[in-house]
Amino acid sequence: MPPFTIHKCTIRNSEALARNNMSAFWTDSNWVLVWGDRTLEDVIKQAALRTPFNLLTNRSHKRHQVAIDERTGEIVGYIRWILPDGMGLGMSDKEMGNIWSEAIVPEVSDQEKKEAEKLFQSADWIHRPPPGQLDVGDIDIPVRAMENKLKKKKYLTLDYLAVHPDHRRQGIATILVESGIREAEKMGLPIFVLAMKAGYGVYKKLGFKLLDQIIQDDSMYGGKGEYGVYFLEKEVEKMSDLV
Repeated sequence: MPPFTIHKCTIRNSEALARNNMSAFWTDSNWVLVWGDRTLEDVIKQAALRTPFNLLTNRSHKRHQVAIDERTGEIVGYIRWILPDGMGLGMSDKEMGNIWSEAIVPEVSDQEKKEAEKLFQSADWIHRPPPGQLDVGDIDIPVRAMENKLKKKKYLTLDYLAVHPDHRRQGIATILVESGIREAEKMGLPIFVLAMKAGYGVYKKLGFKLLDQIIQDDSMYGGKGEYGVYFLEKEVEKMSDLV
């Protein structure tokens, strides 16, 4: 197996992250429908404009990691976690920065923040259905409702996982998720994830329990007929005074 290692993200990774993440999601036929006749290269370009700002928002609660192929230096996977609302209540930014500090995006200057926000606002990220066609985004309305119904605990949320399609089935998703599981055990937090079909097997292998699922017919939006979303959690044993 190639030597993949886990690292923190910086805004300098933005273009590589955009290419990795958009290429990964482009293999999801339902996600591609959102973009109509736009190309993968166009979506990557727009995502790259948005990524620096996204990495710098909510640094107190977001944690980001990348998997790098040490042979090439290439980013081949990305994962984002979100600490629960209310965690760190009363803590200073410095104290929050001690919680899983190695996965916090490094701070940048005020000027760099302004430039990141300007790039973000310049991106063409609007995706509307062509006239006369249904909005495929509506298919996620019941998904969000179910997520709100199930997500009642104080969870460490696995918010985003993407492995480049050229590097799948090499254990990259597993090592990224395992890194977060170790941190969840330190914090005593169960993990929640809303998973697509492509990632479902990874989570089950790592001991996640299926809470519920929604399978919808997406053919009316131009899809292949099945859109599956899976709601899973992983319990952990150790508790901590951080929560």
